[in-house]
Amino acid sequence: MYFNLFYPHVKETDIKRAVVLMGPRRVGKTVMMFHTIEQLIKEKINPQKIFFIGIDNPIYMQMGLEDLLILAKDAVQLDSLAGCFVFFDEIQYLKDWERHLKVLVDQYPETKFVVSGSAAAALKLQSSESGAGRFTDFMLPPLTFHEYIHLKGLSNLIQQKEILYSGKKIPYYTTHDHRALNKEFFHYLNFGGYPEVVLSEKIQSDMGRYIKNDIVDKVLLRDLPSLYGIKDVQELNSFFSYLAYNTGNEFSFERLSKDSGIQKETIKKYLEYLEAAFLVKVINKVDDNAKKFKRITSFKVYLTNPSLRTALFSPIEESDQETGNMVETAIFSQWMHRDNMNLKYARWKMGRSEGEVDMVSIDDKLFKPQWCVEIKWSNRYYDKPRELESLLFFCKRNDFKASVVTTIDILGNKTNEEIELTFLPAAVYAYNVGAITLDKKAIW
Repeated sequence: MYFNLFYPHVKETDIKRAVVLMGPRRVGKTVMMFHTIEQLIKEKINPQKIFFIGIDNPIYMQMGLEDLLILAKDAVQLDSLAGCFVFFDEIQYLKDWERHLKVLVDQYPETKFVVSGSAAAALKLQSSESGAGRFTDFMLPPLTFHEYIHLKGLSNLIQQKEILYSGKKIPYYTTHDHRALNKEFFHYLNFGGYPEVVLSEKIQSDMGRYIKNDIVDKVLLRDLPSLYGIKDVQELNSFFSYLAYNTGNEFSFERLSKDSGIQKETIKKYLEYLEAAFLVKVINKVDDNAKKFKRITSFKVYLTNPSLRTALFSPIEESDQETGNMVETAIFSQWMHRDNMNLKYARWKMGRSEGEVDMVSIDDKLFKPQWCVEIKWSNRYYDKPRELESLLFFCKRNDFKASVVTTIDILGNKTNEEIELTFLPAAVYAYNVGAITLDKKAIW
């Protein structure tokens, strides 16, 4: 589904820019390149003018990009590289790749370069620093729940209707069978995110062997240590496992240091590395006025893909204690596919207790909240909306007339204290966020 967004960047040859395809391991970056090559050939591009080179091949790892390019050119006996499309896969294994690529873009203005890599820490940081004006970054994230449903051929579960939100009827997707959709939603929590896992019962039966070894371990034990010179890889591995088990919880540097025995400055670096590698997302908090704190004292950490927890531990069921956090993680992960979203959570003192709202979107230009969502895996609040005291308080404080509350399987509207609450099943909400991601449109 991301192909239609990615391909125009490749075909854009009027502007001298290389395309940098980023993303976690096993989300389909190489496959995306192959589909792109297939489409170029369908559009009558001469196959001899299309090159695909895997940088992770040990033979190439000590060579420069231009050396590889000349080898490829000579192999097909081309006089010129004008009009050629060159694909470099796993680019991060080449030292100073961004400098090499920038030189190629300048020296061969009539050649289109496309590179990919899994070690996002190197790609994201180095491309933004060294490739300004030369690179176009494209993020390929794990599967959304929307993509999962269509990949499994379950579109028959989905139907389009209208829902009342903030006094207006807006189109949205729902289901005629909430039980079946919830079953798939939990399967997505445990095994979604990676196309090959979704389609293979063999891999699902042994997530630790296939996913942990191939994705988590290679990032933690090979990619990040090689990029940043991390010496205690077991400490990093244990730290990530701790975060994965507690995904969606609030932390402080003091608590993390006490629980893990790792110094606070090292924890800050580990969080930076894990976030850059697309394994976790750190969400900072705002107060009841949606103002951020000058000093970061606490924050939440979410897995970017809930199924990583299953790979490290075991699948969850609806009745498990961790279900609420996993549902919250899954919904945050749908929004993480939108690189223009500034998401926070709100927490503040409320009398003798604390108030909290799970998700708040902040406008980067106006520095004001746009909307908020309360993520629940419960139906009780539909009948008892007054119990959503923190949400109602936050809405009134920020002049919100409406908000969304997720449920297990109840859909409907309730008005309390002049705030219109739209109740949506969590699976339905997750599907809708994914459905509009490719259009880059806003949702509630």
